Amino acid sequence: MRVFLLLFLLFPFLELAVLIQVGSAIGVLPTLLLVIAGMLAGGLVWRVAGLATALRVRERLARGEAPEQEMLGGLLIAVGGGLLLLPGFISDLLGLVCLLPFTRQLLLSRLQQRMEEQALRQRAFFDEQAGRTGPSRAQVLEGEYERRD
Repeated sequence: MRVFLLLFLLFPFLELAVLIQVGSAIGVLPTLLLVIAGMLAGGLVWRVAGLATALRVRERLARGEAPEQEMLGGLLIAVGGGLLLLPGFISDLLGLVCLLPFTRQLLLSRLQQRMEEQALRQRAFFDEQAGRTGPSRAQVLEGEYERRD
């Protein structure tokens, strides 16, 4: 958790340092044009990919299948587009990692593996908790009633 907080605090400074280095290497105007082009590409990705993902999810639902792969892929595409919208070259690189099909498949497989491991840990925890308290039996209350109008 602390690592993410540290990265979150350092990320703007790293982006600024990279922008300054690129700006000094290729010039200010080309650097600004690259940043603006990345932002436009991110906005375009969000529009196109969001619609395409919604259509794929709808198609899978119509076939009666669970669209978990499409939804996770759409989430990665949305994250990639959002990273492209941020000004800077590090965020653009991370956005491209989320958008390129072969790296997205690697990320999806790792994400699904982590989700399955987490589900197994949760099941093991709840099974252990249930084992400590003993078998749970439903409480049944017996009685008679009489209706009075």
